[in-house]
Amino acid sequence: MEDAKPMKTLMHSSTTLGLDEESPDDDSMMYQGMVGSLLYLTASRPDIMFNVYVCARFQVTPKEVHLQAVKGILRYLKGTANLGINFYRSHNFSLLGYCKADYAGDKWERKSTSKGCHFLGRCLVSWTSKRQSTIALSTCEVEYVATRQCLTQLLWIKHQLEDYDIYESSILVLCDNTAAINISKKTCLAL
Repeated sequence: MEDAKPMKTLMHSSTTLGLDEESPDDDSMMYQGMVGSLLYLTASRPDIMFNVYVCARFQVTPKEVHLQAVKGILRYLKGTANLGINFYRSHNFSLLGYCKADYAGDKWERKSTSKGCHFLGRCLVSWTSKRQSTIALSTCEVEYVATRQCLTQLLWIKHQLEDYDIYESSILVLCDNTAAINISKKTCLAL
């Protein structure tokens, strides 16, 4: 891969990897080693996390198309070696969360994926991309579950900060689904 052409973008989010029965089998040991190395790298490169976890689903019986996807991630890393996470010194401890979900993005089980990132001041401190455990019946339900997961993580961070005598009274969660926002408001008022 040293001579591979670098890429500036990862695979598109609409690209789906499947169990492609017609594609030839690939060496599972090599594939598992490549995916394992990429999993380790997600700690400092959250931008590749979703794609790596999609590729990790096929470690038992990888096909040629899966290997091509992993090679695409490696080409992307080669082309974006200057990217990383920056941490800034600050006394601003406001909590902020962004959440997003796709509706039935998993083509095999029809489950949705929740995604989110959590900031403490200007610093990214946590991120997630996780397949939801239930099958949702609407986009509103999917976004509400993602919002709930994001808020759960932010509340955990808030309680950790209280151990250091840092008290944050408000937590801002940003979601792009109006129906999920309205349900969240009603749920919070009921508490």
